[in-house]
This record gives sequence, C-alpha cells and structure tokens, in this order.
Amino acid sequence: MSAVTEVQNNTTEALAALVDGGEDALVTLVAGETRVAAHRAVLAAASPVFAAMFAHDMLEASCGQVSIDDVEGPVLRLLVAYTYTLQAPHLPDMAAQLLSAADKYGLSGLKAACERQLISQLAVETAAATAVTAMRHSCPDATRAAVAFIKDHLQVMATRGWADAVLKYPQEVIEVGRLLGEPPAEACSPTATGGGSTPNSDSQPHSGHSRTPAAAAPPTSARHTPPPDDAAVSRFRSLSDAERGRRLMKAAKEGEVEEVRALLAAGADVGAGDGETALHCAARRGDAAVVRLLLSAASDPNARSHGGETPLHWAACWGHAEAAAALLQAGADRGVRTNDGRTPLDYARLRNRPQLVEMLTQH
Repeated sequence: MSAVTEVQNNTTEALAALVDGGEDALVTLVAGETRVAAHRAVLAAASPVFAAMFAHDMLEASCGQVSIDDVEGPVLRLLVAYTYTLQAPHLPDMAAQLLSAADKYGLSGLKAACERQLISQLAVETAAATAVTAMRHSCPDATRAAVAFIKDHLQVMATRGWADAVLKYPQEVIEVGRLLGEPPAEACSPTATGGGSTPNSDSQPHSGHSRTPAAAAPPTSARHTPPPDDAAVSRFRSLSDAERGRRLMKAAKEGEVEEVRALLAAGADVGAGDGETALHCAARRGDAAVVRLLLSAASDPNARSHGGETPLHWAACWGHAEAAAALLQAGADRGVRTNDGRTPLDYARLRNRPQLVEMLTQH
C-alpha cells in the first residue's frame, strides 16, 4: 500500500468515525436560503473561529444552528468543503468572495490559495477590485501585484471597476493612489503629525491607513534609491552639527526621504535628539523607507527614549509591520522593556495590532 493511499484511507476512516458522534456532533450553517450540515470537530480543527465558537458554547451553536453573515450560499458550501478536504477550489469568479470568507474564519491556507488566484487573473477591469480586496484582507502579495499591474496599465483608472471602487471603498482607493506614487515595492506611511504619543492614546500619529505592510528589504539597502543632491549635501554640510541633527529629526518626522538622504550624506548625527532619535520618529510614523535609510547609516535599533521606548515599541504600537520588520532584521531587541516594564509585544497587544503580535511572537 502506498503512503498516499494509506493517508487517504486513514482520513476516510477518521471522517467516517465522526458520523457516529451522535446528533450533537453536527451543526447546521445557514447563509440565506442555504443550509449546510457539518461536523463540529472538522470545522473546529480547520478554523480557530469555529473552534472558539463551539468552545464557548455560543447560543446559536448550542442550538445546533449557526447563521453565517456576509457569506453567500455557494461560498459557504466551498468553505465547508475546504474544511474537510483542505483542497482549495479553482473558481476564478469566486476567488475574492472566498478569500474574504477564509479571512473571516481564519482559514489561512484557503486565503493564501485565493490570493494566488487573484494575482494570476489580474486584468484591466478587475485590478481595482483586486487591490481593494487585498488591502481589506491584509494580502501584501496581492496588494503589491495589483499596484504594479495598475502602474503598467494606467487605463485601469478609466474603467467602471475603478469608479465602483472609488464609490464603495474611497479610503482604500486613496491608499492605492499613494502606493502608485511611490518607487517600486515601496510602501511608506502617510504624513505624520509628529509628537510623542503614548500607546494609551486613541489617535494615530498620522493620517490615512496602514493596511499593506510588505516584506521589508534588508535594512542596509536603500532600495536602489538615487544619490542625494550634491547642492543639498553641500548646503547641509555648512550647518552646525546641532542644526544638522535637528533637521534630521524634523525630516524623519515628516517623511522627507530625500532630505534625510542628503542630511545623512552631509554627516548628520543619527543619534541626535532629546530623548528620541530620528529612527524613533520614522518608526512611529511608519515610514519604512526612512527607517531603512537610517538603519543603513548605523542608527541604533535599540536606542531608548526617556520612557525607555525603542523604535520597535513605536512601530508595534502603531501597527507599522514593514518598519517593524526592518528593525527586527537590523537586530532590534523584541524583549526590551520600557521604564514601566512593557515590551513591544505588550504595546501591540494593548493597541490590538494582530499582525504585529504575530510578527513579535514568531521565533
């Protein structure tokens, strides 16, 4: 007997055993007019959301029926089928809807498969919808692919798909527009208001959204950026050390990439600052490009503010995954504690930043 056949037989036997679990073993999922019966154990094993639902004996689940909101009947059937087979269907027309449902119910394998399908079927009319879907469900690969496609096919912005996206998801379209204006593969955060906010504050230190963190490039790389302007470098070299340091802090707070580059070339002290460095400012703002520039100039990723916060604390607090990834690659200590004993992970949990929590708990 082959290994594959043995696995198939074992799986069949395990599923068959569930049938004898009695009436309580089954639950009916309802989406509109669609009703799908499934085994609680199978759903719980595949989905942490279903597992939590059954573990806490939610009212609907205890009655043997669960209403599934925002999921159409055909999508529900595919979702349940996946929990039994762990095989993603190849249905291009339903990839976006299925991705949304997979994200909601924590089916990461299905979500990844749907993301790959969306990337493979990018087209002029659907690129805007794909970009929006990718952003709304934290799919960095699909986001980058959609933005790159739109850059190469600017006629996307003249389609009905783009117009629909503007009407339904204006904030996501604004974010797409911001990414379109950046160098390839870059994903800086919008303009900051500055200031040393604490993690208990409800206001972000910048406007806009930080929805599309991408895998960070090595911090020693400036991502093939052009050399600094010679005239600007010469002008900054004529300033005092203190003034160059002040200018560097201000440029980092405001995300002025070119000015940061010129100031670094002019010899600005990356450690300058009263309690915070320029790297703290860039990390709090979430500007990954500036973070990498400062790290490439030997900025200390573990520099401490007066309160004991490192740049990683601020990136974790405000949910800036790409900046956090660059800091970790540069040797940022994820276990360092502030003066009141909090780690970057504590900040991420306090502010409900699930992607940062996952990043900071990975080995």
